[in-house]
Amino acid sequence: MKTTNTQNNAAEVSAQNLRGQKRVPKFFTAGNLAVMGILTAISFILYVFVKFPLPFIFPAFLDIQFSDLPALLGGFSLGPIAGCLIIIVKCCLKMPMSSTACVGELADIIVGIAFVLPASLLYRFHKNRRGAILGMLLGMFCAVIAAIISNRFLLIPFFAKNFGGMEAIAGMMSGLYPNVTPETVYNYYLPLAVLPFNILRCSVCAVLTYFTYKPLSKALHWEIKHERKNSVAANVSVSSDNSDVSVEKLVINGVSVEVHKTKGRTDLTVAAHKGKVVNISVAHVDNANVSVSKVDENNFKIEIVA
Repeated sequence: MKTTNTQNNAAEVSAQNLRGQKRVPKFFTAGNLAVMGILTAISFILYVFVKFPLPFIFPAFLDIQFSDLPALLGGFSLGPIAGCLIIIVKCCLKMPMSSTACVGELADIIVGIAFVLPASLLYRFHKNRRGAILGMLLGMFCAVIAAIISNRFLLIPFFAKNFGGMEAIAGMMSGLYPNVTPETVYNYYLPLAVLPFNILRCSVCAVLTYFTYKPLSKALHWEIKHERKNSVAANVSVSSDNSDVSVEKLVINGVSVEVHKTKGRTDLTVAAHKGKVVNISVAHVDNANVSVSKVDENNFKIEIVA
């Protein structure tokens, strides 16, 4: 008797670990936290010590620095949350040394997250070169907008209030912009300094990320590689004497594998966690007879006879 292509035609296979232990969510593993800690330390060092001004192009109080690079690497390898946490922790570590009452660090958190979050989010769903490039371009756009808003409504008002008013700020920029006045500070500073400065800074970080991510990916994903080495292939064969028999879904180690109409023999390869598959069970499939046989330690055969 032929079986129909419905949910009742599904053969569900569950492969259970002998220890029955629940796996810790990947983001909270010791390996991921260790990688995040290393990247945060590198980001903090770059943030505090590796920076320099370009006084012939931008006002002297703007420093070029590349501390977003480790956050981008973390966002691409571990996900957007990891990248944002690296930005936040890096800036929080510097706050005790702040010369701006932590306002500068707060602005750096806003701009850094605006850069890393969109880039790593887009790359998460498009893990290829095109996804990385488009993600970093999107992040750059968001970071520039965030930088302009932060300077207009946070940084410049804070410095004007605490360091001599707009006259002092205009004086610091007069070497580059001779016609600047206290009334026109924003007209000069935002489009001529903040905009190109952040485009340059983000571009350098993006280029460095593009060329360093792949060479470093093995180290950034070391725990995933380690887990794969501890797993073996579990081959499940599904066979039927009726070409109309369909197996819609197999569930192996909690991972659903779709199988469309089967004709003859179909082989599936899945990963068995910890290298052990100790139990396989098959649900009722309409009026078909289903049998499971264990070929060897990691190979199982399912036969559906209508």
